[in-house]
Amino acid sequence: MKPPRLELDHVAPRRRTRWPGLALLGLSLAVAAGLAMRYQETAERLAQVPVKAVSTPPPRAAPSRTNDAEERIARAALRQLALPWAGLVRALEDAAVPDVALLQVQPEAQQQVLRVSAQARNTAAMFRYVRGLTEAKGLSEVHLVSHEVAQDDPQHPVRFGAQASFRAMP
Repeated sequence: MKPPRLELDHVAPRRRTRWPGLALLGLSLAVAAGLAMRYQETAERLAQVPVKAVSTPPPRAAPSRTNDAEERIARAALRQLALPWAGLVRALEDAAVPDVALLQVQPEAQQQVLRVSAQARNTAAMFRYVRGLTEAKGLSEVHLVSHEVAQDDPQHPVRFGAQASFRAMP
């Protein structure tokens, strides 16, 4: 038994009228013509404006001298931005110990002091971290400032603060 013969009609049926598309085209052409006329009217009116009225605005008065407080704040911000951030971060990364998590890093540009708050799993890890800070390039005079064992935490981590002086780093 043969399957029935398949007949394909390759000629597509005629499409419906295109009047909605043509109406939309006509409407958009009318809107475009209206906008072109408004643009031309505006350009003509602008050409009629005297050149004197279009000239540059009067020069502004020079800004008044800032007061001392604003100047100090600006200088402090510049000092913070001029810190050797790359060297400080590199020194902290070099001193990293797996059992120590940094909580806060606080550089002070004017005194060139870096304060670090961290949490260690135990006192041995804390001392390894402080020793790593003393060996880091760019840091000197490293001191353990404070430490306490967190009794409220079941793992009893040691929270501590360290301080180091820093100098210009490469």
